[in-house]
Amino acid sequence: MNKEMLFVSFSNLFRRRPDAVAIINGSEDHPTIRGVARFYTVSSGVMVRTEVKGLPSPDGKCASPVFAYHIHAQGSCSGNKKDPFANSMGHYDKNQCPHPYHSGDLCPLFGVKGRAISVFLTDRFTVSDILGKSIIIHASPDDFTSQPSGNSGTRLACGLIVKG
Repeated sequence: MNKEMLFVSFSNLFRRRPDAVAIINGSEDHPTIRGVARFYTVSSGVMVRTEVKGLPSPDGKCASPVFAYHIHAQGSCSGNKKDPFANSMGHYDKNQCPHPYHSGDLCPLFGVKGRAISVFLTDRFTVSDILGKSIIIHASPDDFTSQPSGNSGTRLACGLIVKG
């Protein structure tokens, strides 16, 4: 497939209604975070498209924030003052793999002036696997090593994954 055909495929894909969606909202401490994650079934897996705004943005020329981003096992965006999304539980992991090979381990979000956009393809789950789960944005980058969840810090924002 040449580059022009690939672009046409993506543009057609994103014109259709997603198979699942998560509306992402920040915690009480981060109320400006808002976003949406869209999930599209494609022949080779699931295309994930995420757009977020209101992310924390550090000062300084060399500070580009990176946020861990995961699908969590429970479909809940509730918790407590210390961990506002505690009831989302740990990472979704249908195959019982170690981190960073959980089914719900996603590509990090790279913040640019409080915004992030991400598009990637995965075969770690199907859309039906993740319906009813939650998606979490964490305050720190995932170290892709620490068990069980990559030392990714505070949970900043959450969204419930529902049918599109």
